[in-house]
Amino acid sequence: MAKKLVIKVTAGADAPERCSQAFTVAAVAAASGVEVSLWLTGESAWFALPGKAAEFELSHAAPLPDLLDPVLAAGKVTLCTQCAARRDITEKDVIEGVRIAGAQVFVQEAMADGTQALVY
Repeated sequence: MAKKLVIKVTAGADAPERCSQAFTVAAVAAASGVEVSLWLTGESAWFALPGKAAEFELSHAAPLPDLLDPVLAAGKVTLCTQCAARRDITEKDVIEGVRIAGAQVFVQEAMADGTQALVY
């Protein structure tokens, strides 16, 4: 079994079920003691900003802040460099604990021994 899980979420409010699934899997994995690295790309990039996760709504789904908080506490949350730049998001704008990094770091994490990567 993989000891680390790298999850790239490409969807936000534009595809709420896919977005919620990614955050749910990340939170469950973190709660289970799996080392989690959650990557926010595409429209999910907005959730790196304070208060944006609280605006997300999907019936019969856990609130996004309740899913994001345990990942921030126990794992890593990364905002894609290019996605941030396209949205004029800088390091001073993001939630404490969110880093901005690019494809090289994603590939390095995803290719590490004992790692499973998922893309939503």
